[in-house]
Amino acid sequence: MKTLDKFIIKQLIEVFILGVIVFTSIIFASDTFISLIKQISEFGMPFNLAFMIILLNLPAVIVMTIPMSILFSTVMTVNKMCLQSEITILKACGISIKRLSKPIFIFAIIMAFITFFINETIVPLTTSQSKTLALYALVQRNIPEGKKNFTIKELKEGNYLKRLFYVAECEDKQFANVSILDLSDTDKIQILQAKTGTSVIEGWQFDNASIYTISKKGKTLNTSWIEKTIIDFGSDIQAQLKKKNDGSDYNFMQLKYIISKNKDKLSPDTLLTYKLEFWNKLALPITTLAFVLIGIPLAITPPRVRHNRGFLFTIAIIFCYYVIRAFSVSLGGNGILSPCIAANLPNIIISIIGYCLYKLKSEHI
Repeated sequence: MKTLDKFIIKQLIEVFILGVIVFTSIIFASDTFISLIKQISEFGMPFNLAFMIILLNLPAVIVMTIPMSILFSTVMTVNKMCLQSEITILKACGISIKRLSKPIFIFAIIMAFITFFINETIVPLTTSQSKTLALYALVQRNIPEGKKNFTIKELKEGNYLKRLFYVAECEDKQFANVSILDLSDTDKIQILQAKTGTSVIEGWQFDNASIYTISKKGKTLNTSWIEKTIIDFGSDIQAQLKKKNDGSDYNFMQLKYIISKNKDKLSPDTLLTYKLEFWNKLALPITTLAFVLIGIPLAITPPRVRHNRGFLFTIAIIFCYYVIRAFSVSLGGNGILSPCIAANLPNIIISIIGYCLYKLKSEHI
């Protein structure tokens, strides 16, 4: 490796690490973290489990931020070299833009393989474990050990009360004198009373429980005695998590097998979703190369420009990319575009524009 290559790659790595930290923090703060805080407040998820879910979601976020960070490091590094007249000096020494771009493309190719590797080996595993842990946390809830005479609320959509729990005492996950007001059914009210209960994997189990069913007008509809009953928590969220299987739990080869072997058993919508995810797993690593292709010519500014425009260019390119991506994925999800075209359309457009700009700059500078 020549001295020039070492110098450029060192600059790229420094800015790349900064970009990963910044973009990962932004995505977490705007989506994942807010969702987890909501689950902690509404469903009583313990903080330590929520923290573990955050860590498990981290690889899925990182693979999204790697292409952004590649673009950020490319634009900032090349733009800095322009401002410090280093590209002018290299040109005077007979070094072309194509030669200058070589280590940047090599770095992007390496990061593309790393992105594909993480997305294939780590992300499906951590995503699956994250969903399993979330279901477990919602079912078990945050049991207040050693407390007496406490209540717990379970809310439904719209922040309305779904169930109200009163527990006289809780010790070693064993409950004593429990009363539950169930408002989940809009046509009736149910009251459950049990002297003993315990926490199991499925939820809270009550033994020898009496259940009173009352109409909204106050009329008793039914009274029954049940030897054992289990109340699960966050069943609505559980159903959403189970249905929200967009193929992210599978790697590239697993999706390929499912699409080819089980296409007759899957619904058309599920099959289309799996095909989109299949091509997305290929398109995401290629995005790093598309970003470099458009980032280099945009970062090369005229000598008279004396301020760094790299960050603005980065934000503009990422914004345009995700606008195109949202449009193409929407068309692909509706069957207007094939999954292959829908997943790769943003890369195709960015690459064509980038190639034209790159060729123009490399021939005239």
